[in-house]
Amino acid sequence: MEISVALGGGGARGNSHIGVLRVLERNGFKVRAVAGTSFGAIVGTMYAAGYSPDDIEAIFERVDQSRLYARLPTEGLAILGTAGLDRLLDDVIGTRTFEKLRIPCAVVATDIKGGREIVLNRGLVKQAVIASTAVPGVFPVCKIGDLDLVDGGAINPVPVSVVRSLAPSLPVVAVALSAKIGSVMEMQSTVPELTDSIARQIARLNVTRVLDDFLQSADMVSRVLTDLRLELDKPDVLIRPKVDGIGLLQRVDVKEVARLGEAAAEEALPVIRKSVLPFNQIRRRIFPRKS
Repeated sequence: MEISVALGGGGARGNSHIGVLRVLERNGFKVRAVAGTSFGAIVGTMYAAGYSPDDIEAIFERVDQSRLYARLPTEGLAILGTAGLDRLLDDVIGTRTFEKLRIPCAVVATDIKGGREIVLNRGLVKQAVIASTAVPGVFPVCKIGDLDLVDGGAINPVPVSVVRSLAPSLPVVAVALSAKIGSVMEMQSTVPELTDSIARQIARLNVTRVLDDFLQSADMVSRVLTDLRLELDKPDVLIRPKVDGIGLLQRVDVKEVARLGEAAAEEALPVIRKSVLPFNQIRRRIFPRKS
């Protein structure tokens, strides 16, 4: 039972992707291609590199979330930094390129000058992931070649079209981390719990409340864009873990959030099984959806 998977962005909510992947494996589904945006890019590339869902969960549990957003000396203007993510990717991805990954994989970033989607599926994985997670104004812009890249969620929060281009004949299982438009959210503060030194830097800038308001506003915009893109790109299966109450940069219990992904995936199993039936496979080959 072969499928492809599109993992959406959503900050700390993305730990739920671990649970979704675990349920898919447990039930005999083979992920043959994966695309990710933002946190989905982190999980997706780790999975494509050969880490199991249990491996990824254990890695994230070891991460000191309070130091995840420290700044590197070389980083330009931004409220938070990528020092923690940089160290994590050095440890788990290193100098791997997309060409050396176990399965086809791509991540999505946004060209902030050109206002267009950039699909990254060649060259260094680490650099691509940092670009895909760079929420503009919060994290530094990532330069790759002549491009100034930021968070892929600004244009394609759940990269269904991207993973479909990697494996056109396979059903796409999409994982969206935002609540559907019209549902009520009880959002926690999006500002992360930081080390004292980072917190003091932010306090001196007096932007903590501004950062919180900005991220919550950005999240509301993302909800609208997510639903519009899902309507346009039409994944074969949509999984929506109940994680919308989690702040984007909130400190979380990794296992607990992963379990929310497991619960949502278990509920979606009948639809996933239907998507891989021979009739539907033939239909996709005869009437492929545009990527």
